Amino acid sequence: MEGNPFTQFVFQIFIFCAILIIGYTCNFYYLAFLSSRRKENDSVIEVGEPTITIQLPIYNEKYVATRLVDAVCQQDYPKDKMRIMVLDDSDDDTVETMSNTVKKYQSLGFDIEHVRRGTRTGYKAGALKHAMKSTDSEFVAIFDADFIPPTWYLKKAMPHFAKSNIGLVQCRWGHINENYSALTQAQALNLDFHFLVEQKAKSNSKLFMNFNGTAGIWRKECIDDAGGWHTATLVEDLDLSYRAQMKGWKCLFLPDIVVDAELPVQMNGAKRQQFRWAKGSIQCAVKLLGDILVKRKIAFDTKLQAFIQLTRHIVFPLMLIQFITLPILLASEVNLYIVSFLPALTLATYLAMGPGAYLLVIHKMYKNDWKAKAKALPYLLVYSIGMSVNNTVAVFDGVFGKKNEFLRTPKYGIVKNDDDWRDKAYNLPFSKTTLLEMFFAVYGMLGIFIAIFSNNPIFVPIIALQALGFFYIAWLSFSHTRYKRPQSTKHQLTKEEKMANRFYKLALGGIFAIIIIGGYMAFTGYANDVYPLDQSVGFLDRIVATSDPQSIIADINSIKANLPETGNPVWIFPTDSTNFVRIQADLDTMLISAEKIAAVPTDSAAYHTGMLDINSRSVLIQENISDAIPYMYVSFSNIIFSSIWIAAILGIFAVLNKKKQKMQEYDVSQDV
Repeated sequence: MEGNPFTQFVFQIFIFCAILIIGYTCNFYYLAFLSSRRKENDSVIEVGEPTITIQLPIYNEKYVATRLVDAVCQQDYPKDKMRIMVLDDSDDDTVETMSNTVKKYQSLGFDIEHVRRGTRTGYKAGALKHAMKSTDSEFVAIFDADFIPPTWYLKKAMPHFAKSNIGLVQCRWGHINENYSALTQAQALNLDFHFLVEQKAKSNSKLFMNFNGTAGIWRKECIDDAGGWHTATLVEDLDLSYRAQMKGWKCLFLPDIVVDAELPVQMNGAKRQQFRWAKGSIQCAVKLLGDILVKRKIAFDTKLQAFIQLTRHIVFPLMLIQFITLPILLASEVNLYIVSFLPALTLATYLAMGPGAYLLVIHKMYKNDWKAKAKALPYLLVYSIGMSVNNTVAVFDGVFGKKNEFLRTPKYGIVKNDDDWRDKAYNLPFSKTTLLEMFFAVYGMLGIFIAIFSNNPIFVPIIALQALGFFYIAWLSFSHTRYKRPQSTKHQLTKEEKMANRFYKLALGGIFAIIIIGGYMAFTGYANDVYPLDQSVGFLDRIVATSDPQSIIADINSIKANLPETGNPVWIFPTDSTNFVRIQADLDTMLISAEKIAAVPTDSAAYHTGMLDINSRSVLIQENISDAIPYMYVSFSNIIFSSIWIAAILGIFAVLNKKKQKMQEYDVSQDV
C-alpha cells in the first residue's frame, strides 16, 4: 500500500486488530461446533444423600436475600444432611432482615446460621474462604443473592458426582426477568451464548471450563486440593475452577438444570458487572496463564482455549482501535474493500462473520424457539459494541494492576414487567466512563460523514451501528441515574433536594446540548476544511484521466477555490510539501500550461509535452494534498475547540459528581 508513513502505520494497526478479532470470532464458532456434537452419556447414578453445606454470600441485598433463603430452605433434601450458611457482610437493613429470617428457619428445625465476619476483607472470596474454615460437609453449594434454586435442585444435581474426579457441577442460569427491557433481553442472550455454547463445548471435551460463581456445587475435597479460595482477583470463581482443573479435576456443565436469576435492570449496574468480569479475567490471565502454558500434562488445544478465554476481553480495545482508525483510513483514501470492484462484498463479509453466523448459532441453540430469541440479537449487537468502552477501561485496569475493589451489582427484586426499581436504594450514578462513550458516539457521527464524503457509503452501516451502541449505553447511563429518594410520609424531599433534582435535569440537558453542538461543529468543520481537500483529490484524478484542456482548466480553477491560499496544516514541524502557498503556485503553473496547450493542435509535440507535465504535476499535488488531509483533523483550532468541548463536559460532570456526594452523605445521615 502506498501513502505517507502515518497512513501506512494506521493501516497496519487496523489490519492487525482485524486479524485478532476474526481469530477470536472464529474460535466462538469453533466452540459452537463442539457444543452441537453429541455428548457421551455421563454416569448418573444414585449417590445417596451426602452432607452438603449451602453457602449464601450476600452484601446489601435487602430486596432479594429473603427470597433466596426461602428457596434454599424449600429444597427437597433431608434437613439433617443440609447445612445453610448465610454469609452476610452487609451494612444496611439486610442485616436485620437476615437475622429475623434465619431465626425463623432455626425455629423450624433447619441447620442454618447467620455468619457475620465484621469485615469485608477479600469481599465475596473472603467470605467464602472464611466459611470454609468451619465447613466439614462432603459438598458445598453456592448461590448468589439474586438466584432462586428450584426445590428439586439438589436431588437432580447431586447424582452427577458419581465419578470421583468430578470436582464441580455448574448449572445453567435462567432469567426470571428476561423480557423486562431491551437491556435484559440483550444480557439474557449473551449469557445463553456463554452457557449453551462455551460452557457446553468445554464440558463436552477436555477443555477447561469455569465456575460461574453461583448455581454450582463443589466437592469440598476439590476446593481444598486446589488451594481454596483466593482473593487476589475479582473473579474468584474463574480462578479456583482453573486451578482445580490444573490439578486434574473435571468440571461438568448441566444445561438441563436451570436456576432462575434476576438480570440487572439498571445500565450502570450492568456496566459494573461487565467491568468486574472483564477486569477479573485479565487478572486471572496474568496470574495463571504462565503455569498453564508450561504444564506438560495439559494438552495443546486445552492451553490454547485457556489462553483465548482468559484474554478474550482484549477484543474490546481492539474494536475501539478499529473504530478510531477506520475514518482516518477512509479520509486518506485507503482501499479497504475485500475486492476493489465489489464494495458490497465487504459489507456482506461483515454480515456473514457477525449477525449471519450468530443467527445460525441461535437456531442450533433454541431449535423451534429460535425466531423469538433472534429478535434480541440486534439489542445484543448494540449492547456489546456500546459496552466496549467500559470493558476496555476494565482491561487496562486489570493489566496495570490497579487496586481491587469488588463492587456488587445491585438487584431490586424485579420479576414482573411492571415492577419499578427507580425509587429503590442501591441506584448507581453514571461514571466517568460515560464521558468516553459520548466522545466515541460523536466521533462515530463524524466517521459517518467521512464515509459519505469520501465516497465510501458502504461503511456507513458499520460505523453507524457502533456509534448507535455508544449513544445507547451513554444515554441509558444518564437516564438510569437517580439523584432522588422515595417520597413517603416519613420523609418528604427538602427544598435543597428538589433544587438538586432540577439542577441534575438541567445539567443532563446541558451535556446533551454540548454533544449536539459538538456534532454539528464537527460536521461543519469537516465540510468546510476537509471535504474540499477530498474533492480536490477527486478533481486531480479526473485531470489525470482526461485529455480535454478546457475540462482541465475548469477542474484546476475548482481546486484553487477549494484550497486555502496560505497556511500549512502541519503546524508542528511543517513540511514544504503541505504548504498551501506552494500548492497554489503549482496549480497556477498547471493552469498556464493548460491554457497554452488549449491553443495548439492535439497531435502536436507541444500538446503531448504539456499534457505529460500536467499529469505529473497532478500526481504530485494529489500526494501533497493527501499528506495534508490527516493534519486538517488535528489543526490548532480543532485542538482548542476539542479542549473547550471536553472541559465543558468535564465541568458539568464534576458538578454532578459533587451533587452525588451530597446525596450519599444524606443517605449516611439517614442510616445513623
